[in-house]
Amino acid sequence: MRYGIFSDVHGNREALMAVLEALQTAGASRLINLGDTVGYGAEPDACVTIVREASDVAVIGNHDAAAVGRFDIEHANILAQQGIEYTIRQLGAQNRRWLRALPYSVREGDACFCHGAPINVETFEYVFSLDKAAMLTELHPRLAPITFVGHSHLTSTYVVTDRLTLQLDKSPRFCLRDSAKYVFNVGSVGQPRDRDARACCVVWDTVERTVTFLRVPYDYQLAASKIFDAALPSVFGLRLFQGM
Repeated sequence: MRYGIFSDVHGNREALMAVLEALQTAGASRLINLGDTVGYGAEPDACVTIVREASDVAVIGNHDAAAVGRFDIEHANILAQQGIEYTIRQLGAQNRRWLRALPYSVREGDACFCHGAPINVETFEYVFSLDKAAMLTELHPRLAPITFVGHSHLTSTYVVTDRLTLQLDKSPRFCLRDSAKYVFNVGSVGQPRDRDARACCVVWDTVERTVTFLRVPYDYQLAASKIFDAALPSVFGLRLFQGM
């Protein structure tokens, strides 16, 4: 089976539609959303509707949780709080109920899907560097063979053993070994911050035992113009031009 895994749409409808099309083209038959469908972007309600209808599995992110009262908005910086407040005004009742009911993590076969680190998932810890990932070493016995996370808006891959955690060199494609446990940061659909403006998602092929990062061009100028027109903080739109 091929899983299409994506995260951190952040109200960016243009990027979301481009990623869903790319995952369909790649042959993904099961779609997994890792949270933060809202926040930053101008179309949170439309994006939640699309993700709700398209995803086979979805978990909640910190922006989603803050928008529906499941996470303290004070944990976000001032600009992010403005994005969350905008989201609260935009969300319809059905989408609000859907977000409120989402789990923090899902275990499916050999895989764990969550927004932040697979430890104390309600606190949304980051896994954006080797120093941060090192905390996973002591969790090795409880980790799933493969874990997919979002939250950081970065792309990175870690191998976790019972003695240490290693960060692998960046590559668009990884072949998985039976003896190792992996943690993949899948990047961001709608607010990439790894200096690549293209949307990011992942295809996990359980037969070939591969994980492939896809970078997907989209109309970021249109997405940014919607942010500016919505009177959201301009930095939310300006980031889209450089992916940072």
